[in-house]
Amino acid sequence: VQVVESGGGLVQPGGSLTLSCAASGNIFSINSMYWYRQAPGNQRELVAIITRGGSTNYADSVKGRFTISRDNAKMTVALQMNSLKPEDTAAYYCSADLQQTVIDSVKRYWGQGTQVTVPS
Repeated sequence: VQVVESGGGLVQPGGSLTLSCAASGNIFSINSMYWYRQAPGNQRELVAIITRGGSTNYADSVKGRFTISRDNAKMTVALQMNSLKPEDTAAYYCSADLQQTVIDSVKRYWGQGTQVTVPS
C-alpha cells in the first residue's frame, strides 16, 4: 500500500493551494481519510477528516478556509486551501484508515508529506 501526497509549494499570503493524495496497492476498502500538518518544533496536528460517507470535520484554525473532499472510486482525497496565512506553513501529511483484504483489520497508513510554505 502506498499513500502519496502532491501539490505542496510556496504561495503568497491570501493565496490558494490544493493538495492531493492517492492511495494505491492492495486495498479492499478505505474508511476515514485525513490531512495532518506539522510545523517545525510543533506536534503533528489534525487539519481535516472526511469519512467514507463524506462527513467532514476541521480544526478551528482552518474552518471556513480549507475544504476536504474525496473520490472513493479513485481512492483519493484533496485539501483545498484558501486565504492562506504564514501560520499555515507546515509539512502536510495525508493518512487513510484502510483494510487490505476483507479479513484484515483496519490500519492507518501515512504519506511522506508535502511542504506548504506561506511567507510572512
